[in-house]
Amino acid sequence: MDSVVRFLFDNIGNICSTKKISDTLGTMGRKNSVNTVESYITALTESYILYKVNRYDIKGKQHLKTLEKYYLSDMGLRNYLLGNKVNTDMGYVLENIIFLELKRRGYEIYIGKTEEKEIDFVVSNQDGLRYIQVALTVKDKDTLERELKPLGNIRDHFPKILITFDFVPVSYHNGIKQINAIEFLLDKEKI
Repeated sequence: MDSVVRFLFDNIGNICSTKKISDTLGTMGRKNSVNTVESYITALTESYILYKVNRYDIKGKQHLKTLEKYYLSDMGLRNYLLGNKVNTDMGYVLENIIFLELKRRGYEIYIGKTEEKEIDFVVSNQDGLRYIQVALTVKDKDTLERELKPLGNIRDHFPKILITFDFVPVSYHNGIKQINAIEFLLDKEKI
């Protein structure tokens, strides 16, 4: 179980499958069946250590049963278990923090899928849907284009938001609203 926990804590915000986890552990000399891995993950989600987020096909308007993501309920657990490595993947840490805030605000949360692209979050509440991408920084033009492309490919008229750690005023890119993560977390900027 320790290896499964370490794997999941190290892969927050990444698409995972129980088979992938089982296979990875097998290559490390720790054989586990897919059923065993599933039971460990179930225990972690039922104890609210991890949250499971399912995928949603935006074009087909259907929930997908495979390749979900997991987010931690307490980033301190990750820091304790993985140590200093955490500073190398701050983009995933920010994504986890945004997930927790969306959950706190009562949104129903999914991972979006449009053809070959992924949307970090498709969220809904009584006000409707919103599409959200999260990136540590988009100061590099190529990174900005990469983060905006999946949102730009969505052809409905629900709000599309890019949340970054960049300290810039609210801006728009072809109708996609870019906001600062801190302003969002302090509830100074709405999505």
